[in-house]
Amino acid sequence: MSLHRVVALLTPPQSPFELACAFEVFGIAPPDAPPRYSFRVCAEHPGPLPTGAGYSMLVEAGLSALREADTVVVPGRQPPDAPVSPDVIEALLGAHRRGARIVAICTGAFILAQAGLLDGRRATTHWRSAARFAAAFPEVPLDPEVLFVDHGDVATSAGTGAGIDLCLHLARSDHGAAYASQIARRMVLPPHREGSQLQYVTQPAPARTNESLAPLLEWATTRLDTRLTLDHLAERAGLSSRTLARRFSEQLGTSPGQWLLSRRLDAARILLEQTDLPVEAIATRVGLASAVNLRRRFRAQLGTTPGAYRRTFGET
Repeated sequence: MSLHRVVALLTPPQSPFELACAFEVFGIAPPDAPPRYSFRVCAEHPGPLPTGAGYSMLVEAGLSALREADTVVVPGRQPPDAPVSPDVIEALLGAHRRGARIVAICTGAFILAQAGLLDGRRATTHWRSAARFAAAFPEVPLDPEVLFVDHGDVATSAGTGAGIDLCLHLARSDHGAAYASQIARRMVLPPHREGSQLQYVTQPAPARTNESLAPLLEWATTRLDTRLTLDHLAERAGLSSRTLARRFSEQLGTSPGQWLLSRRLDAARILLEQTDLPVEAIATRVGLASAVNLRRRFRAQLGTTPGAYRRTFGET
């Protein structure tokens, strides 16, 4: 398998963390798995490049590296709305015209917007920069609440950690849920968060540790093959159904039903990738009852069928 070439376009003053988000996902192969990506960095002017952390990093490649990229990652920087040169804009547009996927992490969305790549297309960025972005680029439909937005050829993420969520999502899209889960496990992270999840809790965070949903989520994840309703979850958590639904909304930005469906589809994807079990058996194992229901949910959520997904990502 040829390596998918990922090139990070750095602009000063570069944020080291946003760059590291991309490197951790695309630059390090998970244990016991062959590498699927190559990773390098470039800048308009090769040489020392200032960072926001008070040191410079040495960048050896210039903009010509974008001519060979399959994915271009534009990490965030501060200040986010500092202009970039016409040469940087043209290099980005040239990569996009050639078919490269263009990905912005955090305030990297400002650079994509300067290039016109987001005109008329829903996008996101760090919530603290949302008002500045909306004022500078009124032609871009900004959604300041979600973790990331993926159009296939262009993608944007919210701040800092949401860049990891977007990169893991892209790895899942490229190579399947099991491969992305291996990366997440190496990084000691949950396999993924949905792009529609809220960037931050809009109400005060729970004051007591016993208000965290983590134990309930872990319990439910190990019982996907059983019937789990809102009432079952609420009883397990010792809460009313209404209170539990409110905590899901506050802490996860979704409903209990949507969270359960996402986990069940994740489990189905991994079984499709790693086993030759019939679709009916997989549906039963993940708690979706029947092959008909699994196919319907799969198409609605992922835009494909279990059979087509297995042919693309299956290992057996």
